Amino acid sequence: MQQRSITPAAHARGRNSLRCKAAAAAFAAALFASPAFANQYAFYDVTAAELRGRAGTIIRAEAFPGAPAGAAAYKILYRSTNPKGEPIAVSGLIVVPQGPPPAGGRRVVAWAHGTTGVARKCAPSLFPQSLTWIPGLANMLARGYVVAATDYPGLGTAGVHPYLIGESEARAVLDSVRAARNLDGTGASEHFAVWGHSQGGHATLFSGILARRYAPELRLAGVAAAAPATELGELFRADIRGPTGKVLGAFALWSWSNLYKIPLDNVVLERSMLVFERVAGFCNDTPRQVTRLIFAEQPLEREGFLAVDVTKIQPWKRIMDENTPGALPAGVPVFLAQGTADSVVRPGVTAQYMRVLCGKGTPVAFVAVPGGDHDASAEYGAGPAMAWIADRFAGAPPPNNC
Repeated sequence: MQQRSITPAAHARGRNSLRCKAAAAAFAAALFASPAFANQYAFYDVTAAELRGRAGTIIRAEAFPGAPAGAAAYKILYRSTNPKGEPIAVSGLIVVPQGPPPAGGRRVVAWAHGTTGVARKCAPSLFPQSLTWIPGLANMLARGYVVAATDYPGLGTAGVHPYLIGESEARAVLDSVRAARNLDGTGASEHFAVWGHSQGGHATLFSGILARRYAPELRLAGVAAAAPATELGELFRADIRGPTGKVLGAFALWSWSNLYKIPLDNVVLERSMLVFERVAGFCNDTPRQVTRLIFAEQPLEREGFLAVDVTKIQPWKRIMDENTPGALPAGVPVFLAQGTADSVVRPGVTAQYMRVLCGKGTPVAFVAVPGGDHDASAEYGAGPAMAWIADRFAGAPPPNNC
C-alpha cells in the first residue's frame, strides 16, 4: 500500500499555539463571568415557532469576532432535523472571504470539529478564539472557500448532545452547508467538501454516506478526515485503560444513556458514579479545561470505572456497531491523515477502515504523519487535505493509495 508522509515541523509552533490558546482561554473566562454575558445561551434558545421552516435555513445570525484578515465571520443558529425527522436548532459559525464571489459561486468546506465535550457549554461558538481551532482555515479562505463550522446538536443549543451518533452529526454538517448558502452575502454554491478531525472525522464520513439521501441538491466533491473515529468498539476497548479513554468513554456513555434513556446502574461502578457524572460535565475546548478534566478523572484511575465490558453487551454494542461508518457511496473519494504515534485513534484502526474503503473500490488518498500524535493528524494533515480538496473541486481524478 503506497502512501504519502509528512514530517511535523519544529515543536515550537505547537508550544506557541498552546500559549495563545491559554491566553485566549483566560480572556474567554473573564468574558463569560461578566454581567454582559450573564445569559450566554440567549442566542441559542428557540421557540417552537422559530423551528418552523426548511432544514438549513437561518433562525438568526450575528457577527463573530476574530475573523482572519480579508474575511468576515458570523455565529449562526440554523434549522436542522434529528434522525427521527423532528425539527431542531443547531448553532455554528460561517466564515466568508471578502470581495465578490466568482462566477458560479464560492465552494463550501464544512468543518466538523473534534471532541469538545457533551455539555451544552462546550460549543465551539461560545468561545471567541474558536476560529483559531479550525486547521487550515487561512488556506481555505485564501482559496476563496466559505467555511461552515457546525457545533453539532446539544452543544450551545438545549438537549442532549448525540456524541458519535453518525446520522445526527451528518445532518448537522449537511445543514450547515445549506445554512452557508442561505446566509445573505456568502455567495455560496451547492458544491462542497467536508473536512473533520477525530469525532469530526467520524462526522465527515457519515456526511459522505448520508449526503445524497439527505441533501440531494448539494454536490459533494469529497470527504477529508484526520484521525477519524471509525471502529467504535475497537477504539473503546483500546482506549478505556488510559485517562483519555476514560474521559471519552464517560462522554459517550453519558450521552448515550441520556439520549436513549438507558440506565447505567449495572455499567458504571457505584463508587465511581459521582466522578463519572462530574467528568461528563467538563469540556475539552481549551488547555485549562483539559487540565481540569484530567484532574477530575483521576479517581477513575484509582477506584475503577466500568463494571462490565460495554463493547460486548447490549444495547451498548449495538449503538457502537450502528455508528461505526461503513463504505461510502460510489463516486465519493476520501482523504485520510493519521499520526503514527496517535494513542487516541490508533493507526491500526484507521488502516483497518481504509481497507474497508479500498475493498469497496473507494479511491483513498492517505497521508501519514510520522511521530504525530492525535492533534498532529489535523495540524499537519490540513495542508495536504486542502490541496486534495482543491483538486476535487477542480474535477481532477482522485489519487488512490489503496
